[in-house]
Amino acid sequence: MFGPAGPLRALCFIILHLTPRSGRTFRAPVTDDEHPPCWRLIRVELQRAVSESTWHQWLAPLSGRRLEDGALVIEAPEEIRPWVAERFGRLLQACAAAVLGPGVRVDLVAAGTAGGVAAPLPQGSRSVGLDDGFTPRHTFEQFVIGDANQLAHAAALAVAEMPGLAYNPLFICGPPGLGKTHLLHSIAHYVTEYGVRTTVRYTTAEDFTNHFLGALHGGDVERFKAAYRGVDVLLVDDVQFLQAKARTEQEFFHTFNALHQAGAQIVLTSDRLPRDLGDLEVRLRERFEAGLVTDVCAPDPSTRLAILRKRVQQDSVRSVEPAALELIADQVTDNVRALEGALIRVVAFSSLTGRPLTAELTAEVLAGLYPGLKTRATPMTVDEIQKRTAEEFGISVQALVSSSRAGTVIWPRQVAMYLARELTDQTLPAIGRAFGGRNHTTVLHAYKRASERLAADPTAFEAVQRLTESLTTDR
Repeated sequence: MFGPAGPLRALCFIILHLTPRSGRTFRAPVTDDEHPPCWRLIRVELQRAVSESTWHQWLAPLSGRRLEDGALVIEAPEEIRPWVAERFGRLLQACAAAVLGPGVRVDLVAAGTAGGVAAPLPQGSRSVGLDDGFTPRHTFEQFVIGDANQLAHAAALAVAEMPGLAYNPLFICGPPGLGKTHLLHSIAHYVTEYGVRTTVRYTTAEDFTNHFLGALHGGDVERFKAAYRGVDVLLVDDVQFLQAKARTEQEFFHTFNALHQAGAQIVLTSDRLPRDLGDLEVRLRERFEAGLVTDVCAPDPSTRLAILRKRVQQDSVRSVEPAALELIADQVTDNVRALEGALIRVVAFSSLTGRPLTAELTAEVLAGLYPGLKTRATPMTVDEIQKRTAEEFGISVQALVSSSRAGTVIWPRQVAMYLARELTDQTLPAIGRAFGGRNHTTVLHAYKRASERLAADPTAFEAVQRLTESLTTDR
């Protein structure tokens, strides 16, 4: 249920967080004669783990029946038993294990079941409901931990192992390109791999807004509610984009409350702290702050070097001079995305020219791609990138941001989106809006297509290198 080394970590979490302040310790597995006090202790743990309304509606009606053959049999009214089994099965199992020991099994039966025939809670089955589009490499195993992200990583892993029981909600904030989305994808992959029939939904605040508005106009609000409120784990990227959208904020508020009361896990990311989301409703900011708020910062030199080494290992890049990686880590300091992007450029240039990947080659490529990376007086803007790209390819800015699919426009548009992601701190949704209101998936697709062409086409690589030099030197 909890993945590698999960049971021990999960049990430690329960002991640390569910034990009363008096310091009561958990007892060894009990016998049938001790069943009544065992159930009372489990009820205490259950009540402490959920809100008051959830307790009275779903868990208070349960009653312990007996303990036999390593299984605790719990009765539930038939009308709520399927819902309790699906939504609170993990919680029942965890609290029973905390009191009776990790080997106990929980069987949930209908009240008055003749002969005590028990239907065990599902265990060990694969999670379902993970949305498409998750990056395969964005897992906990591939996340490089450093001082700047250690707490955020630990908190994300805790909620992945014990959804709804650890930190709920978990709010991760920090500038773009530092690993927030990586952590969201890691949670989704982990829960999918090791969860127990756990449904996961990932969305951005922009997609949530568009989906909601589409449901309003299409008269399909109930289906929208079911899509977002009928999950066990909701992951929402870039919640700062909910600001100043009154109808969407109201819907998200009710979605948040419904999930939280049902014991579902909520994880949110933003580019700023909840208290700095001044245009967001106070009641939403208060709920965001009610859980754990943690941040990710720019990586230190040792972490940057570790990230590069991990990427070299992932991509099976051979014959890389260690000094080349050290040079990249020294020059690209503020953004993990830019750090990996610089490595990709250097590897591509080495492959295209047939030159060994040395520190000398790296310095040459970085001088062309990022000549002003550390000394820029003003930040690069998407508008400037659009104008320079349009000039370079002999088209108008209007054509660049239009819906045209002409061959003379598609490649320049992909280049402009690629450079906007590489050279600015704008998020994918923000870049999409600057390109005629496109969504973040379109920007990501353009970025990937441009990256692939740059790695395979020397002429395209040289053209984009010239464009980058003009953008970063002519200031």
